[in-house]
Amino acid sequence: MTRISLLPEGSVSHEAAVRLLGDNYTYVHHKLISDVFLSTVNGETQFSVIPIENTIEGSVNLHMDWIVHEVDLPFQAEWVYPSIQNVIGRKEEIGGDWARVTKVLSHPVAMAQCTNFIREHLPHAELEHISSTAEAVRQVKLNPNQGWVAIGTLLGAKTHSLDVLAANVTDHDNNFTRFVLVGKQPLPHLVAAETKTTILVTLPEDYPGALHQVLSAFAWRRINLSRIESRPTKRKLGNYYFYIDIQMSLDSVLLQAAIGETEALGCQVRVLGSYPSFTFDELAKKAY
Repeated sequence: MTRISLLPEGSVSHEAAVRLLGDNYTYVHHKLISDVFLSTVNGETQFSVIPIENTIEGSVNLHMDWIVHEVDLPFQAEWVYPSIQNVIGRKEEIGGDWARVTKVLSHPVAMAQCTNFIREHLPHAELEHISSTAEAVRQVKLNPNQGWVAIGTLLGAKTHSLDVLAANVTDHDNNFTRFVLVGKQPLPHLVAAETKTTILVTLPEDYPGALHQVLSAFAWRRINLSRIESRPTKRKLGNYYFYIDIQMSLDSVLLQAAIGETEALGCQVRVLGSYPSFTFDELAKKAY
């Protein structure tokens, strides 16, 4: 059976993977995102599920840097999933009295999504960042009678047999996380209405107007770029690559020509993948 590595059982990654792929796979859970990647690099799993962007917090830079600098695992699919966070603990310990809470544990991105609730109800509590929401819930389970609560998913609460003390405490209703499935080969039978391509472009040094010319190569061909972001190459101060999402398949003659023109300008182009892109509406129609 196909094995897929991802963050711990009960995390948003776990919920999102089941929503897209169903239960016909073996999910291998890891505490650290580095172990998720390395599991697939080393052949222990065929694919990894990686959260790379959030509506509220933007890019997950640590994960993007792993994709760019540490591994060579092409994107094989992407999908968006709502990040609905909840306060999780023990009713018999906390009840409805937030003053009893001494510490809030969660992943830093998830915690940032719940700033308003924390400010209003838990300003006195210590905030501790954990490697994942699921690990935060597990730590609360392992430390009873300490006044600890976690911010995490309904699946996380169910997995560790804890209570939901407050449901849906995210600051915004439109809080979505973008996930990518990375692996060395495509996953069969994944077909979406849209295909996207992601590339990295590194500009030549001392070339005034290079970025403008790169964007023009796509613009005059009417190729839609859904995301452009700069990140440091980590080679030299002030040296950046540009991460570009393109709403077109790599098989397109137009896109091939645009990439060729970009390379002709002296730019380095690395294709991270051309893959099916699932909207949340498409996911909602899936049934298992």
